[in-house]
Amino acid sequence: MLHLENTISKTIDYEIIFVDGGSNDGSQKKIKKYPKTTLIYSEKGRAKQLNAGAKVASGGILYFLHCDSFPPKNFDLHILKQVQKGYKAGCFRMKFDYFHPVLSVSQWFTRINHISCRGGDQSLFITKELFYEIDGYDESYVIYEDNEIIKRLYQKKQFIIIPKYLTTSARRYRKNGIWRLQYHFMVIHLKQRLGHSAESMLSYYNKNVK
Repeated sequence: MLHLENTISKTIDYEIIFVDGGSNDGSQKKIKKYPKTTLIYSEKGRAKQLNAGAKVASGGILYFLHCDSFPPKNFDLHILKQVQKGYKAGCFRMKFDYFHPVLSVSQWFTRINHISCRGGDQSLFITKELFYEIDGYDESYVIYEDNEIIKRLYQKKQFIIIPKYLTTSARRYRKNGIWRLQYHFMVIHLKQRLGHSAESMLSYYNKNVK
């Protein structure tokens, strides 16, 4: 999470918060070795974990980042600059760490500021004030929680795409097959648009995605 300062020229205070939802891979011990990190625990569920992290954050800007995504250099300065311009929420463009024509097309669309081109892998910055104004992540969503909160942010007309690239892992695509996984993600998006429940989307995801 970032702490909002008055000018970009000042040093930016920040804190890194990890929210563990019950992992047993030993990652907790690794996290505790690094300075400026806070490890907290919550109920399992990404929406619940993200809300728990936001609750203990002391900064004025929240930045949500998937563990397999790497933000661009000076990402904090880029975010702060946009907030100072009046944009209260947004994300970066995205690229994968692996080349494939399908992924190249997919990542190209992340430069377009339209809700259909958004996803959690692109990360999300939002002022704490706006985050609580919209009541944070909807914990009834056990899947698709990133897209759901972004939909509400677009309704606020506050969303900006920062023209810098975040790099995210393509490991799930490589494991499941790129064409196959892209198909299943399209089905999940379609289910959401048709009004299927979060439980229905999660069941489909668990059945088809490794």
